[in-house]
Amino acid sequence: MENRALPSLGGDYRALVLGASGGIGSAYLSAFRKDPACTVAVGLSRRDDGFDVTDEASVSAAAERLREEGAAFDVIICATGALTIDGVGPEKTIRTIAPDAMAAQFALNAIGPALVLKHFSALLSHDRRSLMAFLSARVGSIGDNRLGGWISYRASKAALNQIVHTAAIEIARTRPLTVVAALHPGTVATSLSDRFSAGHERFSPDDSVSRMLAVLDGLDPSASGSFHAYDGQSIPW
Repeated sequence: MENRALPSLGGDYRALVLGASGGIGSAYLSAFRKDPACTVAVGLSRRDDGFDVTDEASVSAAAERLREEGAAFDVIICATGALTIDGVGPEKTIRTIAPDAMAAQFALNAIGPALVLKHFSALLSHDRRSLMAFLSARVGSIGDNRLGGWISYRASKAALNQIVHTAAIEIARTRPLTVVAALHPGTVATSLSDRFSAGHERFSPDDSVSRMLAVLDGLDPSASGSFHAYDGQSIPW
């Protein structure tokens, strides 16, 4: 039991990781593939499979391909997202907002996960506990924002949190044993955080994923639609 990534799932389970070529996504996929209870661990990414979360045709085609193969999953992890897109990082002030850069943040960090929910939630198991998690960020919390800045990234993650919360309510109507959650991974040693992590403790991707899996494992269906940090703390909206 101690070697299992997700003891709460009971018996064998099947896992899908979207964004599996990134630092955190690849750590999730590795954790599942090392777990003897995980009988299937599928990873999709733009780099390896042409899976583009910002393109609905790509998202729909990937989900339909898995559906035609008869795939059903007990765990779906959406590990897509970015802080810097096309070389443009987070703004330090509202005076530097660029509409195109803000739209790109929303396309990847909010609309993309919404498309994942639209097309992939139907692949979750119907009759047993299942889990669906999305990488959010503490800076997406409106209630916890005391520093300002990073407006586009903050707003895109706040939008993601609302999307997750709303979708969880709908999913519960047909899959009452499913938990949908937004997770803050902490500051992780990946290319996403390299330029912005001075003075912050950074976790390895494996450590962050292990902590997030423990949090996800401990959530019951009544907590579906919630927002938690890697240490289990609930984060204010």
